[in-house]
Amino acid sequence: MAIDPHRDLPELLQQIVDVESVSGNERQLCDQVEQVLRAAPHLEVTRNGNALVARTGLGRQERVIIAGHLDTVPVAGNLPSTRRDGNVIGRGTCDMKGGVAVALQLAVQLSSPRHDVTWVFYDNEEVASELNGLGRLSREAPELLAGEFAVLMEPTSARVEGGCQGTMRFWITTRGTAAHSARSWLGHNAIHDLAGVLERLASFPVEQVEVEGLTFREGLNAVQVSGGVAGNVIPDTCRVHVNYRYAPDKSPEQAQTAMQRLFEGYEMEVVDLSPAARPGLDRPAAQEFLAAVGGEAAPKYGWTDVARFSQLGIPAVNFGPADANKAHTDDEFCPEADLYACAEALTRWLAPQEA
Repeated sequence: MAIDPHRDLPELLQQIVDVESVSGNERQLCDQVEQVLRAAPHLEVTRNGNALVARTGLGRQERVIIAGHLDTVPVAGNLPSTRRDGNVIGRGTCDMKGGVAVALQLAVQLSSPRHDVTWVFYDNEEVASELNGLGRLSREAPELLAGEFAVLMEPTSARVEGGCQGTMRFWITTRGTAAHSARSWLGHNAIHDLAGVLERLASFPVEQVEVEGLTFREGLNAVQVSGGVAGNVIPDTCRVHVNYRYAPDKSPEQAQTAMQRLFEGYEMEVVDLSPAARPGLDRPAAQEFLAAVGGEAAPKYGWTDVARFSQLGIPAVNFGPADANKAHTDDEFCPEADLYACAEALTRWLAPQEA
């Protein structure tokens, strides 16, 4: 059955959810979403792989971007979708086809929005970063993503979460000399050398950093330790995996420099360095958005694709239906009330101003 964007939002969400689109298998859903978008005469549609960009061209002073990913994590016996107690239940309902349903319906319905709008539906968000469809668009066709402000419809329970933390993961390795534990003085214990690493890590001041009115709490933690050979061997190598979550007042380069200074003298291997994103709540379009949504914005703890917009110089917020704590769970669901709340807020924001 073809997707009908004019159906009631919970029914539309079910139609979208029931087209299975585990990462790498988005083509069928992308085909159906493309058909819906191309039927809207006010939209110019571009396809890139299994990503779609639909743009209005009304000559407005500002352009905003509303984006969501089409893919889900693997199905776990939770398709087809069901409805119960005011919720739509099934794989992807929370992360993030609820947001896709809202965006798709509004893309069709809002033919004359206050701002020009770029609607983005993309693939491969749930897998390796290099496969991410939004990242591919930013590399291959950044002009399609131009704008002053972006909304990523990740689940936030219909509340605004501004920007996101950056994340850095790295290994610190200590090296010693192997020996029999009965003659330990002939070796050097690499595990014991971790004491200095852990002391520096524990004494690092955890900052609370205010960025554009939002307070981001940073964190530096050991998340994994690897070392040792056997119960009677002095270990010659030990490694600790460290995760640094930093506020959007820092660039990735600044975050890396800070960690290199902190662990100076130790062997460091960086395995992930992803940028933070500024919320941009001081921008006029963002102020209009907050006024339409209501409530107070909160900082985003964690990393989302808003950081990709930040790399393009576009401030962004997270705003979408469903509780992020239900993402990827077997009983994943999206409250119907959240669908309506998000749709109504975005409509208030984008509705043409009265003459």
